[in-house]
Amino acid sequence: MRQPGDPVEDAAEGFVSVGDVLTRNAARAGALAAATALMTALMTVPGFALSQPSGSDPGKGLSVAQTLGLYVGIPVLSFAVIAGLVMLLDKSKIRHYRPKSTKS
Repeated sequence: MRQPGDPVEDAAEGFVSVGDVLTRNAARAGALAAATALMTALMTVPGFALSQPSGSDPGKGLSVAQTLGLYVGIPVLSFAVIAGLVMLLDKSKIRHYRPKSTKS
């Protein structure tokens, strides 16, 4: 027979309260994600306008190669340069824990 305060009973009771907290946190996170998505969608609506405002001069568009170079090539190149500099200028030595021999 189990006594009050037995770990199995405490774990079962604690699981219910943890589940409630997790459910509440998940609901908050979902509400925040939904609100963020809604605000983003509302702010991007003018970007889909077909007509240009009066007095605007949009200029010539970018080609596919220019777009890929600008939005993919430059960030990848920047990352590679920064990672290379970090690895090149790293002064730390690799240290591994080696337990001492227990033999006398």
